[in-house]
Amino acid sequence: MSIFKLDSIDGEARAGIISTPHGSIPTPTFMSVATQGSVKSLDPADLESVGSTILLANAYHIFLRPGVNAIENLGGLHKFMAWHGPLLTDSGGFQGYSLKHLRKITEDAIIFKSHIDGTLHSFSPETSIECQEKLGADIIMPLDLCVPHNSDKSTVREAVELTTRWAARCRKAHVSDNQYLFGIIQGGLFTDLRKLSTESLLRLDFPGYAIGGLSVGETKAQMYRMTEFTTQLLPRELPRYLMGVGSPEDLVECVARGIDTFDCVLPTRIARNGALFTKEGRVNIYTARFKNMEDPIDSSCDCYTCRTFSAAYVHHLFKARELLAYRLASLHNLRFVYRLMEELRSAIINDDFERYRRNFLERFTPPNEHTRREQKKKWLMSHGIT
Repeated sequence: MSIFKLDSIDGEARAGIISTPHGSIPTPTFMSVATQGSVKSLDPADLESVGSTILLANAYHIFLRPGVNAIENLGGLHKFMAWHGPLLTDSGGFQGYSLKHLRKITEDAIIFKSHIDGTLHSFSPETSIECQEKLGADIIMPLDLCVPHNSDKSTVREAVELTTRWAARCRKAHVSDNQYLFGIIQGGLFTDLRKLSTESLLRLDFPGYAIGGLSVGETKAQMYRMTEFTTQLLPRELPRYLMGVGSPEDLVECVARGIDTFDCVLPTRIARNGALFTKEGRVNIYTARFKNMEDPIDSSCDCYTCRTFSAAYVHHLFKARELLAYRLASLHNLRFVYRLMEELRSAIINDDFERYRRNFLERFTPPNEHTRREQKKKWLMSHGIT
């Protein structure tokens, strides 16, 4: 039985419903990232207030601390987090990319050196599935291999082939009837390898498919091109998830290319650094123009922060390094993203998507791409990825 119902299509943009044991998820949607069982500075009531319908947690980080057996004994991840809606757990495959300096890839597994205490752990496809089944997430992901965007074709091909072999092992290891295992398509920036990965994983008959290996340092044009190419290879009746994408302009452009679901730490990470979304683009709350501003950060925003506080107050909190600053900024950025997803869904259903897309992109000014890529490069280098 399909877990996805397609309600409306406008061009390539889709509005649908993903059904899970813990509730239905209207799409397109965004998943806030609760890496270690928590979206930083926010609680479940906060997340409900901004419109979140599904959260993402990371199986590898939870495996290290507090341990999946501890959470299983305490009633599962939903109960542990006090989150009663749908949950997706990532497999740990991205940590094989982002923690390059702490891991070794073998045919059988990713061997990690814990960033917490230095102990060694073997994370195999079977281990990853066992962990996620114990955690009890509604949607789980197979272990995969992501490589840098500038990898040569031979390296990317090897990653695609290993990802496919691991996906088959994950499919075999997966025994829970009330959890949905999605496939993850790799292939870097090579269309023939994206096609190979997609066709290989379609034969494994997953109930949904994720596109991995993008938003890792390539240009926006390259990301959009690969996203569009890959979605055209996927069945219409299955949900599509683009991993690691969360900039507002990217959400709009990738919904236009047929994506249903996204996740990213970006909205909350930049919030904690004082970068806040508005309908015109990002603003830096630290700047002097907010010092005496009586109006909210964004007068059109309906989040708790903008309904309650002046921009001057939020500016003060950041300058004074008050912890409340991070909560209020995170609430604002997440509500901006969730309202965007709600408006995109409404536009698709009303056959008004292209007008909405055009108006949004004319108004919203993203950060300079060169600056963005340099920041991404610094992050990659700090993680030993070149």
